[in-house]
Amino acid sequence: MADLQIHKVTGNIGARISGVDIAKPLDDDTVAAVRAALNEHKALVFDDVDLDDEGQQVFARQFGDLTTAHPTVSAVDGAPNVLPVDSERGRANHWHTDVTFVLNPPQASTLRSITIPPYGGETLIANSAAAYRDLPEPLRALADTLWAEHTNDYDYAVPDEEIDEEKAAQRAQFTSIKYRTAHPVVRVHPLTGERGLFIGGFAQRIVGLSVGESRKILDLLQAYVTRPENILRWRWSPNQLVLFDNRITQHYAIDNYDGLPRRLHRVTVAGDVPVGIEGKESYSIAGDASHYTSVAA
Repeated sequence: MADLQIHKVTGNIGARISGVDIAKPLDDDTVAAVRAALNEHKALVFDDVDLDDEGQQVFARQFGDLTTAHPTVSAVDGAPNVLPVDSERGRANHWHTDVTFVLNPPQASTLRSITIPPYGGETLIANSAAAYRDLPEPLRALADTLWAEHTNDYDYAVPDEEIDEEKAAQRAQFTSIKYRTAHPVVRVHPLTGERGLFIGGFAQRIVGLSVGESRKILDLLQAYVTRPENILRWRWSPNQLVLFDNRITQHYAIDNYDGLPRRLHRVTVAGDVPVGIEGKESYSIAGDASHYTSVAA
């Protein structure tokens, strides 16, 4: 604990953590210090980590119960809590918060570098609390009142000629259980009380509005999330682990590495049911995710 050092990467998001060996069990004070750093900086980078899949799970489990790898996508063989984020299985090159289409999305995600392309392949992580603070007062007042439906069954807007049999099979697996959940557009963080824009790629419609009307409002709000000032652009190196707060960030994996191999392993920590500024909880419309995640207290 005494050796833990925190170095900010940007003004609004991100810090590098040194002086702690996350391959070993952390004492309670160190876990609390890492949690406090995560609350403040939203995304933490650990360099030169000596972890395998089991070690990554042990590290993540210190922050809460683990989810399984994904509600519909298969895990790493023999490791049901580990999701391979593999370029050969598709590219998540759109802004999103992990698994917001279920009632209680993960509270935190860990990504560990396995295979890194020689160039490109960065991960962007955006601070949605900074985005909320950036909103002009009239727009903030509107956002405070809105709820959005999130779903894994949506229009990917990919031309038909780009959908081969493999991609069609991947999409079919992703939507093999269809989920729809209503979340507050402005979520209150349960530990810090911060308000953040809880939208991203799975948010498809504002409750009470048409799809067309919803898209205009969601795009307007999303533009504040993705302002350059609110983004950490992380260039991966071997043996790195990034821990980010899934309750108050969005992320985007840039597809800029010419189809070269890129693989990360993801382990996520079970989250609570989101709450809006009036204290109302999110509610499920379709899809049971009890096989995927417990609900954090």
